[in-house]
Amino acid sequence: MSGSWERELDAAVRELDGADTLAFGGVGLAGQILPATEAYRTLEQGLREHPEAARKRVDRLLRKGSPAGRAYAATLLEVVDPAAGRDAWARLRGDDGEFTTFSGCLMGRATLGEYAAERLTGGAR
Repeated sequence: MSGSWERELDAAVRELDGADTLAFGGVGLAGQILPATEAYRTLEQGLREHPEAARKRVDRLLRKGSPAGRAYAATLLEVVDPAAGRDAWARLRGDDGEFTTFSGCLMGRATLGEYAAERLTGGAR
């Protein structure tokens, strides 16, 4: 039988599967937290509380998610397994899928490959 935490993780993965925006904090003047950011935080908590189950979901998101979803997944991997995170970013360098980025009020666009290259050199986020 599936627990409520499993349903929450599954819902978070579904949200990130289709995410088109990457934001780790509040966006815009009001500092609104986007649904994808909430989903990222749910998976981050899941990795602490249910590491094996959450890791399987993150790995699947990394393989099959939207470009923003894969960026969230690689970021999550970096947190729990820096070597796996770095490997993920290296694999994503050639990906030309695009997404919107937010850093506070500043909105931008990036390809997953550009973002991955920046992460590998210590930038972004």
